[in-house]
Amino acid sequence: MATQQGYYGVTPPIATSESSEREKEVTVTLMEELRQQNVFESEEESRTREIVLGRVAALVKKFVRTVSLARGLSEAAANAAGGKIFTFGSYRLGVHGPGADIDTLCVVPKHVSREDFFDVFEAMLREVEGVTEVSGVPEAYVPVIKTKISGIPLDFLMARLALSSIPDDLSLQDDNLLRNLDERCVRSLNGSRVTDEILRLVPNVQVFRDSLRCIKLWATRRAIYSNVNGFLGGVAWAMLVARICQLYPNAIAGAIVSRFFIIMYQWSWPQPVLLKQIEEGPLQVRVWNPKLYPGDRSHRMPIITPAYPAMCATHNVTASTQMIMTEEFKKGADIVDKVIVGTASWSELFEKHDFFHKYRYYLQVIASTGDPELQIKWAGTVESRIRQLVMKLEYVDSLTLAHPFVKGFENVSYCLSEEEVQAVAQGEISDAIANRKKEDIEGKEGASAVYSTTFYIGLAIEPKQPGAVGPRRLDISYPTTEFTKMVKLWEHFNESKMGIVVRHIKSSGLPDCVFDPGERPAKLVQKRVKGPGKSSDTSPHKPAKKQRSSNTAPEASLKSSATAGSSASTPVSLPPVAGAQSIYVAKEHLEVKSPQLPFGENVAVATGPLGAS
Repeated sequence: MATQQGYYGVTPPIATSESSEREKEVTVTLMEELRQQNVFESEEESRTREIVLGRVAALVKKFVRTVSLARGLSEAAANAAGGKIFTFGSYRLGVHGPGADIDTLCVVPKHVSREDFFDVFEAMLREVEGVTEVSGVPEAYVPVIKTKISGIPLDFLMARLALSSIPDDLSLQDDNLLRNLDERCVRSLNGSRVTDEILRLVPNVQVFRDSLRCIKLWATRRAIYSNVNGFLGGVAWAMLVARICQLYPNAIAGAIVSRFFIIMYQWSWPQPVLLKQIEEGPLQVRVWNPKLYPGDRSHRMPIITPAYPAMCATHNVTASTQMIMTEEFKKGADIVDKVIVGTASWSELFEKHDFFHKYRYYLQVIASTGDPELQIKWAGTVESRIRQLVMKLEYVDSLTLAHPFVKGFENVSYCLSEEEVQAVAQGEISDAIANRKKEDIEGKEGASAVYSTTFYIGLAIEPKQPGAVGPRRLDISYPTTEFTKMVKLWEHFNESKMGIVVRHIKSSGLPDCVFDPGERPAKLVQKRVKGPGKSSDTSPHKPAKKQRSSNTAPEASLKSSATAGSSASTPVSLPPVAGAQSIYVAKEHLEVKSPQLPFGENVAVATGPLGAS
């Protein structure tokens, strides 16, 4: 750290020189581009956030007072019990954009329990003026209540300190506050403590913020901003940018961004990224060291939080997501090099990802229920386990990469019959269902709404080996079956209310909702000349008819299942992914086997050709 060593971070800076005139010029154009990209919120929204946080702060004090009285404390003691909020994440870092949520930590005294937080505080939130939605997830790794007040989304965490009251001037920097706390409270406190440490450990906070805004926008546009799906989350991106700021303490935003991509692409993983050396102290904090702690060796891109307890912020990264991010770092480095020399503009750095144009085959993971609030929890549970499916797919022969998309696509379907309900739960939404509105089913017997969230995983398939003959098999039955079993181990899983489907589809079968208007590529139509005595039905150049999956009869409620979609018999050209070569497979088939589920559940084993004449 600067006060002890003369510099920020665990190593001396790479360069301490001021930015060049060219770097100053590209910083000006970078900030202009960020404004055009609408990454800054309006003054009106900023004021609304401040008003909402003021109301929330008062509500937390009221919540603590209410519980204190219920515990038998006197009126005076209940009033003195306090309660305080701390913001963290992008809002605390000062890099949030329009519509971003506010991560909010509620700190309460020792006599207020987590059960009170989800029973009393959640109920109080529902009564607040301007609240449009409230959803508590007490069983999450970091228990959270999600809500929206006056249009501002907030995520509430709770930490219960071993104090009889919470003073208004409380600071969370003291490590001793963590004594005698349960792990969930420590995890909840960690977000705020880490955010404050990051701001304290950067040489120039404004340069850090400008640079981080750029990197966050880039990572979002390139679809690699998602901790839950195995990429990097907000805190990891913030620590990477902070480390570059430490290495170039006098550089401005344009220079930091350009060096960020070069260094990230060349970084020697699994060398850990540390903002500061964590010294042993009264709480026995130790430097993160993979040699001392063998379990840490599994971290592929270790980025270690600067506050006690030191945690790896990137434990979700898999082999596939690491390859994808490395490729994106390389592309970003190429673009910023051109920006510096004047042959490219910053807008090229922020071009949208090509995920839904990149692969020939995709897996769909469809989570569905009949209730909107239940759907939020069920879809969140399924999403949190997608990473496990990706890791299992990485071991499948013939797959070179399993690429998860960073968000799910939500849909509400209005069904007139149980048969339509089952079809929607399987991912089969007809035009009639898709065009139906809520009012079309009101008052009709047997009609209901189905809420579904669909997640996608792109599959990169290795080229056929020279001289190989016969069909190749892509057997995904084990990873998909194990995934569905794992998801259904959720303690609140209800077979009659929740559906889970895993199936493979071709790129041509992707729904319109995954594309922006006008983005979907036009389907190629090949003209075929009929020869003498030849009909279109027997032409060897005509794709084979689609094979339909065989399903058991639908039951009276949503049933969880894993199925495979059908595939047409057409040639395939796979684009390059993270170093993989483009391939073209002609007159060759790939059989994709989906899981055979036990206990008489809905079953479909479909074999779809990858390529044909």
